[in-house]
Amino acid sequence: MPASAAGTPDCKEMRKINVGVSTTPPNVVHTTPFVAKALGLFAKHCIDATILQFEGGGSPAAKAALSQGTAITNLSDIAVGRGVKAQQFWAIAPRLPQVYAVSADVKTVAELKGKKLSAAGGGVGSLQWRVGRELLKSVGLTINDVQFVAQGTAGRVPGLVTGQIDGVALHPEDFHLAVQKKPSIHALLDLTKVLPNFVFNAYGAQSAWIARDPALLRDTAAAMIEANRIIYRDRDKVVPIMMKATGDTKEAVEFAWAALTKNCVWSVNEGFNPERTKWTIDYDVSTGDIAADHKPTFEQVVDMKLATEAVEAAGGRVTIGKCTE
Repeated sequence: MPASAAGTPDCKEMRKINVGVSTTPPNVVHTTPFVAKALGLFAKHCIDATILQFEGGGSPAAKAALSQGTAITNLSDIAVGRGVKAQQFWAIAPRLPQVYAVSADVKTVAELKGKKLSAAGGGVGSLQWRVGRELLKSVGLTINDVQFVAQGTAGRVPGLVTGQIDGVALHPEDFHLAVQKKPSIHALLDLTKVLPNFVFNAYGAQSAWIARDPALLRDTAAAMIEANRIIYRDRDKVVPIMMKATGDTKEAVEFAWAALTKNCVWSVNEGFNPERTKWTIDYDVSTGDIAADHKPTFEQVVDMKLATEAVEAAGGRVTIGKCTE
């Protein structure tokens, strides 16, 4: 359906909603809402979506929008464990898509000692910071053995290329661009090998909003589920939309598309696996990001009923290749 579609004839009204993305500019993995909007999928479900870009899913602005009920955006189990009255209702990308990219002189994780690592997208507590901490932990180092550099999400590639930082988790297209600019940059490891069960990105909404208007959230998720399925099935249709949203080259976007679809990073159904969510909760308790006496249950973090209804509104469950979540 073209972007000019005004919705189906039985739309009594176009319902407004703000849909957040976790970086500015967005990475390819975050472009699902842009695809849904450009292809008229939101309109098909009687949704008038405004896409908001945040400086990280854990940024103050993103947290405020979520807790105040002014936007749906990435919600972590940590936020729920720390008392945010919200639940995840659809996982856009359950798996980590990034590699940990480093400067030429870093050949092993142990050689990160004394280096400057990115804490983009929210500083201490951000995904970049947490990934860096986990890498250090794997070789007996701590956050005190490196210097974390807070920066905007747009500064990740320039920071590595210019030497302002020595290590950063990069999305596929960003890694591709970084290597083009400085061939000595290389991938230390794939983050899915470090945290294979870690939940990467799930949309959440304020609990009061879920109670008040579940149909709006269901239909918004359904439109994005349909978008994800088209992403897998029709590269040539979605790549131009992704290029416009990210500002990246066709080559870089196609590189990312290939990596993300191959690794089933985008969901094709609810995006939730209870064992994956429970593992992530346990991991976050073990690191102290969630207090043990405030450990949330799967049901407190995820509104599975709403997620299932969204899949039904998108036409029911599907399997695309080896991708099932």
